[in-house]
Amino acid sequence: MRLEKCWFCSSTVYPGHGIQFVRNDAKIFRFCRSKCHKNFKMKRNPRKVKWTKAYRRLHGKDMTQDSTFEFERKRNRPERYDRNVAEKTLMAIKKIDKIRVAREARHHKMRMKGKPAIERQAALTELEKSINLVKAPASLLQESQITPKIKVKIAESQPVERMEE
Repeated sequence: MRLEKCWFCSSTVYPGHGIQFVRNDAKIFRFCRSKCHKNFKMKRNPRKVKWTKAYRRLHGKDMTQDSTFEFERKRNRPERYDRNVAEKTLMAIKKIDKIRVAREARHHKMRMKGKPAIERQAALTELEKSINLVKAPASLLQESQITPKIKVKIAESQPVERMEE
């Protein structure tokens, strides 16, 4: 079973799924769904469309360089069947998947390191802006009655004489 990659979004295209487009120069483009095919026909750049792998890698949201990706590329080459090699490969696949999951978790943790502080600050500013929605009107009235009112005398200003022409 041959698994292809979508040209636009880099997701997996399983046999019997997706669309295949062959250009006049015999270049083959495979798409996982009509959404990718339509974006390709509209000449959109996958690096500028936010939901594609290319965008996520370019903007540091996904891991780009990792030795586990290289193993996947090697695995797609057809080779002569050998029982010992196949057994070792299957064991290595499990180990490498575990390593990749750990690295992805570490990458995600590093990306989200400052997020709680930012969310807390945003919540505090939102609370300050709309405190009247949180507190009941009766409690606001009681607070205003508790605070003593201060009377300030304002000096009367002298009347301004108007010039007549």
